[in-house]
Amino acid sequence: MKSGTDYERIGLRVGFEIHQELDTHKLFCRCPSRLRDEVPDLQVRRKLRPTQSELGEVDRAALAEAIKGKAFSYQVYFDSVCLVELDEEPPHPVNEEALDVALQVALLLNAKPVDEVHVMRKTVIDGSNTCGFQRTMLVATDGSLEVNGRRINIPTICLEEDAARKVGENAEVVHYRLDRLGIPLIEIATGPDFSDPETPAKAALYLGQLLRATGKVKRGIGTIRQDINISVAQGARQEIKGVQELGLISTVIEREVQRQLALLEIRDELRRRGAGPVEKNLIDATEIFSKTSSRVIQKALASGGLVLALKLAKFAGLLGREIQPGRRFGTELSDRAKIYGGVGGLFHTDELPGYGITAEEVDRLRQRLGAGEMDAVVLVADVKERATAALEAVLQRANEALVGVPEETRRALEDGNTEFMRPLPGASRMYPETDIPPIPITAARIRRIRSRLPETPEKICARLVESYHLSQELAERLSLSENLKIFEELVASTGADPTLIAATLEGTIISLRREGVKVELITSEVLRDLFSSVAKGDLAKAMEDLSRAVSLEPGAAYTYVLRGDLYWEMGDLESARRDYAKALELSPEYHEALKRKRRLEDKGTGHDRKA
Repeated sequence: MKSGTDYERIGLRVGFEIHQELDTHKLFCRCPSRLRDEVPDLQVRRKLRPTQSELGEVDRAALAEAIKGKAFSYQVYFDSVCLVELDEEPPHPVNEEALDVALQVALLLNAKPVDEVHVMRKTVIDGSNTCGFQRTMLVATDGSLEVNGRRINIPTICLEEDAARKVGENAEVVHYRLDRLGIPLIEIATGPDFSDPETPAKAALYLGQLLRATGKVKRGIGTIRQDINISVAQGARQEIKGVQELGLISTVIEREVQRQLALLEIRDELRRRGAGPVEKNLIDATEIFSKTSSRVIQKALASGGLVLALKLAKFAGLLGREIQPGRRFGTELSDRAKIYGGVGGLFHTDELPGYGITAEEVDRLRQRLGAGEMDAVVLVADVKERATAALEAVLQRANEALVGVPEETRRALEDGNTEFMRPLPGASRMYPETDIPPIPITAARIRRIRSRLPETPEKICARLVESYHLSQELAERLSLSENLKIFEELVASTGADPTLIAATLEGTIISLRREGVKVELITSEVLRDLFSSVAKGDLAKAMEDLSRAVSLEPGAAYTYVLRGDLYWEMGDLESARRDYAKALELSPEYHEALKRKRRLEDKGTGHDRKA
């Protein structure tokens, strides 16, 4: 996304949902919430189908999943999966400990607990829940938090069961492992109150620390996930699923803005060209490619397949237009073809000739379909059933382009881009759970929970400033950090300067961890020895420890930065400069090393090394 984007002008609106696993037994049975990687004890194969809601409606997202026609294979461990997860017996009473944690979080967010908790069923037909729905319950409403001086609304706080985890998929079957199914999840939903890409990440960081303050949440990749809702003026709400890294939130928002603006430009261009709805006229073009050099088409034809083609009138040049870095509008069509047709992909004339397809074959294809210079052609090579379903999905997506941005549920990719999963769910997916009675939330229960509330990040920050004389900025960072506990332990056990400890934890190690660099060698024991030596004035011993770490992992830039910091503390600025330069040689974009090197160049003397 280009810098300087006027997000207010384009009408950006962002809200998100945080889903945090709790460290208790499962929500509707006594099975432990433990994930496994061993060979499963049992596999069960099933198919699901959509049903009507109480209003007689079928949810569009559920229907879209059913069209795929896939079966589901469920992997079972006897010590962490029971008949509840297999949907062979009714759910047990709600896990009261998990409900208490959810109420605790609600009170920390100034929300109003409901008088009575009702368990609801939310239709899920992608196979991730064996029963075809997810059980969820509203715990509190009307909460809020403050970020950058702004009030952010928290309309709902829910407690729900986590889904099974996908471990594999092919054209016919999706494989799930049931050890995760049923683990309690707290869901915190914000209002669409954000209008820039950066503030949502700060809010998510705050909420993550608030959840950790309960002492009852799981830690590690996959235990906390963010779903982000994004729209721009004239665009449409997109639900981006599964953003696991806080550092990716801003990138996902920026790139979704880019995508929606590009789709609106494509819509406007189609209107200028006078494009109308794409006609459903699938043409068998197999004969044109009977002697093709394209290996993809050769393989399909050898397997009894054919080549089907579809003309997209007035779409020439638009399928190759970039909508996100490395993704084009043709990629959007391909996503639909893959999901609904089960094909490996498609070709379109904006990228042809190429991939073994010659200019002569393209000319013959255009003539066969009556495609002019302003028209594009899409072709799929596969068995007739899959090729037909794929092009029908392409036709639908092309017609949606005439309107603008379709409402979708999309999957976050590792680079911050997104891809289509299914249409956005409608309101008809929720209905009451009949196997669990309502749970009254008594005033006595709320008083008991309120009396045991943990410190909020604001109170932690104030205490860090008062007790350890940290700067306000450093205290705010530490109050929201997973390093808070080790910081207080190191201050108490080593006697080293609190600011030095905090700056090292937050200004050096944490930045590398967020960049994906391994920092396992700098364990709490190593840090304890290091700062103990510093506190005693034995910097030579500290240097020895860090030099050993450098020798164990010579390619790790962070060890040179840590050692450079100690050289600086010793007054050996030349050695510090040399180590920062080495860190930048190993990792040219390493911000902390660059920042320290520049401070050395600007100041040149003294011990003023502030992270």
